[in-house]
Amino acid sequence: MTLWKRHGLLFGAGILCIAVNVQGIGPLWYMGVALLAVGLFLRWALVRAQRPPGARRPVLVRLPATGRWTALNGPATKVPSHTHSHAQTFAIDLIHNPPRADADTSPAPPPNWWWPLGRRPRSYPSFGRPLLAPADGVVVAEASRQRDHLTRTSLPGMAFLYLEAFVRIMGWPCHLLGNYLVLDIGDGVYAVYAHLRRGSLRVGVGDRVTAGQELAECGNSGNSSEPHLHFQLMDGPDVMTARGVPFEWRYHDDEGNEHRGVPEDLTHFSSDRPVALSD
Repeated sequence: MTLWKRHGLLFGAGILCIAVNVQGIGPLWYMGVALLAVGLFLRWALVRAQRPPGARRPVLVRLPATGRWTALNGPATKVPSHTHSHAQTFAIDLIHNPPRADADTSPAPPPNWWWPLGRRPRSYPSFGRPLLAPADGVVVAEASRQRDHLTRTSLPGMAFLYLEAFVRIMGWPCHLLGNYLVLDIGDGVYAVYAHLRRGSLRVGVGDRVTAGQELAECGNSGNSSEPHLHFQLMDGPDVMTARGVPFEWRYHDDEGNEHRGVPEDLTHFSSDRPVALSD
């Protein structure tokens, strides 16, 4: 299992062997190809093992934040929403999208194709938003030292993001998730918060938390294009070996209708009483 979890090191070693080989097809080249093959096989086997075994009833939890948000890459639109790797089968990304009538919060910068290549994360309303516990639980894992990097929303930035993700996936979970928290919320279910703001964690391993308690702030660490919250449930404490667990929330849409489930991609929703939007 340890070898499976560290397959990225084998893959990286294979690439290095091929890159430094200057003698054509020979022992070093064959070694590189063999390491690549083993690394790819181990990754395939690990991801296959992380596929959920079958239909499971969604776990009802509280929304992990207050205010108005937009859903992206969620399980209401497709499953797996991300990939089975790292227990992301039912994961969702959330971007804070305050109503235009909210004078206290600046809107997100408009999309840019070429320039600027990246922006500071504090330019986005998601950055620094408080994140809340979805249920009573215990903190079982955390990381908080990853930096909040510039955004990757331009075309060159997105190209760099995909290249960067290829490198990050070969490392430790924190290289992909950035600053993160894992909570044991009981009955064999664990909640994950990823891409948190550096230095914003309010809790540590072993701390007990209550539903609605502030845990950290939304950031732009790890494999992230812009500040957002990546949230998921899983059936074990280790994202490298656990499997995703479906979940549902109670939330309001912009018309004030209450729903139970997970919002579809690009849906605006809130846990608060909805605020009338201005044109």
